[in-house]
Amino acid sequence: MSRDLRLRATFDSVAAFYQDARPDYPDELYSDLLATTGVTPPAHLLEVGCGPGKATLPLARMGFRISAVELGGALAAEARHRLAEFADVSVVTSSFEGWEPPTGVRFDLVYAATAWKWVDPEVKYAKAAALLTQGGHLAVWNADHPFPAGFDPFFTEIQQVYEEIGEGHGGPWPPPPPEDQPDPIAAEFEASGHFTVVGSKLYVWAVRYTADEYIALLDTFSGHIAMDPAKREPLYQEIRRRLAARSDGRLTRHWSAVLTVGRRRRAAVS
Repeated sequence: MSRDLRLRATFDSVAAFYQDARPDYPDELYSDLLATTGVTPPAHLLEVGCGPGKATLPLARMGFRISAVELGGALAAEARHRLAEFADVSVVTSSFEGWEPPTGVRFDLVYAATAWKWVDPEVKYAKAAALLTQGGHLAVWNADHPFPAGFDPFFTEIQQVYEEIGEGHGGPWPPPPPEDQPDPIAAEFEASGHFTVVGSKLYVWAVRYTADEYIALLDTFSGHIAMDPAKREPLYQEIRRRLAARSDGRLTRHWSAVLTVGRRRRAAVS
């Protein structure tokens, strides 16, 4: 297994505060998801890597039946707690690769929110297609850190600290703005041979953070969770020092998500 896939297990250690530290996805994203796929309650959805239920709750509140698969035992327990009021939502502790639904069960939509990158690329598209009804959809979106025009200069300044501890960006700075970034997931969908892309849309929003809030957020990122404390502690000290010098003690972090939706292609007739 690649290092990236091994890192997926790190999130279970922050199950207790992941939900509150991470931002909610935009309401518009869910509206576009339903408009593009045409799914309506009580359609049966499968969520891959639900975490503590960040993307599960909004769809559960709409009345969908949801089967959610989560690798981490602590995250799955947190999701069950948060989703306890929804009788039609179940959470299974398993990897997506190793999980199988009850015989004959198929889904109208398979979706993954900030989880698809952690699934084995040799497995995920073929398995998702096999679990869908004919004409069903796969939807994927992430929560990334974009750098639109006018982004907070804090992030340029803090790059020096990351460089000093050997955790630099590793590319040109600043990165291209989000509207100039390609959608590699759409290319993956098409290359898989199992899906035809029927929608792709970018969402960008901003959140203000105090030092404590921002460090709590960083503690939910795999790279920071796995970082040597000898690196992480001086980094966090420098974040606090720099934000303490600001009049309001806050930074603005932008978020982006690209919603990519594919329709399952018809299986070849032998």
